[in-house]
Amino acid sequence: MDYYGRSSASSVPFEIKTVREVSRTIARLLDHADLQEIWVSGEIRDLRRQARGHLYFSLSEVAEGSTFQVRCVMWNSSARELSFDPEDGAKVLAWGSVEVYEPHGKYQLVVRDLRVAGIGEKHLLVQKWKEMLTGEGLFLAERKKPLPRMPARIGVVTSATGAARRDIEQVIARRFPAEIIISPAPVQGEGAHLEIARALQRIDGTVDVIILGRGGGAFEDLFPFNHPDVVRAVASCATPVVSGIGHETDFTLADLAADVRAPTPSAAAEIAVPDRKAILGDLSRSAEGLRRAVERRSQRAQELYTEIRVRLRPSRLLRHIDGERERLVDLDGRIRRGIAGKKDREVQVVRQLKAGLEACNPDRPLAQGYAILEKEGRVITLARELAIGDHIRVKMKDGSIIARIEEVEDAEDV
Repeated sequence: MDYYGRSSASSVPFEIKTVREVSRTIARLLDHADLQEIWVSGEIRDLRRQARGHLYFSLSEVAEGSTFQVRCVMWNSSARELSFDPEDGAKVLAWGSVEVYEPHGKYQLVVRDLRVAGIGEKHLLVQKWKEMLTGEGLFLAERKKPLPRMPARIGVVTSATGAARRDIEQVIARRFPAEIIISPAPVQGEGAHLEIARALQRIDGTVDVIILGRGGGAFEDLFPFNHPDVVRAVASCATPVVSGIGHETDFTLADLAADVRAPTPSAAAEIAVPDRKAILGDLSRSAEGLRRAVERRSQRAQELYTEIRVRLRPSRLLRHIDGERERLVDLDGRIRRGIAGKKDREVQVVRQLKAGLEACNPDRPLAQGYAILEKEGRVITLARELAIGDHIRVKMKDGSIIARIEEVEDAEDV
């Protein structure tokens, strides 16, 4: 018999799920985008710390007269990265995903990041700004401008009375004295981002390089340097910008937009100007190199001068001239003999050519009593080429005659 008094299991009209199947179904349903990698705001309740460093707590919220809670766990791998100590009653932002522990059917928010409310919200805002400004291409490496090697005018955008200004001025005075132009602006507080952006715009184009700096501080103190107005002002500067904001571990969006980022204001000043001691050392080494080069050239010139003087001694020069004269006379004789021999050979060749041409002269037989017959400009060699009545030219040694054919006899008739 079953629970309902039925005698056969096959007669059950509905599907029966196991506890495991239900638990897994819950896990699949919780694997929804709205429950994965989300930020949740709330107040910490029932905080427990395990010996291994894991944190167990609830995020609580009172709304519409009721208290809502979500169980949370933060494993020690994430908890040890926290910059503050969580405690009951603290308002926080938690980032993580909702997961279920199937054997117990218990769901909880697995927290991977935890931030104090207010500051945490500003962190999220900065992240959104970063994504937006990255989309505008303000952080691209190809936008970066090179710094001048020896700037004459240094612009400084910082608080007029802050320690950052003094640090920058001291470093520049020590390393490479140059004219410093201060474009003052408040570096924290309400509306500071507007003043910083205006200070950058005022000084842009009037100096060789700009230093944007302020001393260290908390995240909220540096917040104006993350504002899009400041980032866009840095990126739009025609003058190269060196950022030196906060301490070495601090990083702002203005750093990403600057042409060069320095860890501190003092380091920014060191980057912006060269070290005069190093320059003087380079000049000294260059001068020494030039001196040695001049000495080597002078020595070579002296050696060349001495060599020329030895070569141009009068007695040696006369011997050289006599030798050249004798060589010219010998060369002239050989040239004249060569010309005479060549002329004789050419005369002999001409005679041979003339004899050959004479042997081939078609008029030569005429001198021996022979004649050449022509009909209409064509030489006649056979009797059959003529007919009775044809007029022919008979060419002889001393002239030609015109004759008329009266009779033609072939060789067979002779």
